[in-house]
Amino acid sequence: MKVLFIINTDDGETVYNAMRLANVGVEKGDEVSVFMLGKGVLFETRGNDQFDVMGQVGKFQGDFYV
Repeated sequence: MKVLFIINTDDGETVYNAMRLANVGVEKGDEVSVFMLGKGVLFETRGNDQFDVMGQVGKFQGDFYV
């Protein structure tokens, strides 16, 4: 299955959970793309100890557009 995630928020928890779901799709064999839009481009500054955004982004093996 082909899946596209469009993330347009800078909320760390939301970005973290979207990237976790994207990673699950990749692990299941889906063709997954993530597109950061609007405030979503600030994802690098939105993580914290509870929501490791950059850890999930670094783990992602699909197409990633910012």
